[in-house]
Amino acid sequence: MTRDQMLAHLRSADAAAREAAAHGHHPFGAVLVGPDDAILMRQGNIDTVHHAETELARRAAAAYSPEFLWTCTLVSTGEPCAMCTGTLYWANIGRLVYGFEETKLLALTGDHAANPTMSLSSRAVLDSGQKKIEVFGPFPEVADELLAPHREFWKR
Repeated sequence: MTRDQMLAHLRSADAAAREAAAHGHHPFGAVLVGPDDAILMRQGNIDTVHHAETELARRAAAAYSPEFLWTCTLVSTGEPCAMCTGTLYWANIGRLVYGFEETKLLALTGDHAANPTMSLSSRAVLDSGQKKIEVFGPFPEVADELLAPHREFWKR
């Protein structure tokens, strides 16, 4: 996947995030991209324990073989938390692309009760596993765009 393709998929994930926010959910979004660069699934955030990335990885694991998922990429607006990264790992999704770092989100949300952020990067979670999952991100050129729906949402 080229950088331009990653950026395009980050914007698709952002559309899912904005749709989730329009329905009152946290503004996170993710897409599953197949080896042919086609989007196979989209998912917006549901709530504090049903994150976009976790729900997408679970749906993907139910729909596709582990061998196929190893050739796929999960693209997320923000850096996945430890729970989401672990689910991606167990689902056998071979690649992760994310737009902005968890630290950028924490700077916006502070100690918001609905987003009790953990200071544990997705790379640290994946580095503790046995599979070598590729990670691409952050993408500073789109971070502001992807963080935009969070600026208003977390003021509520």
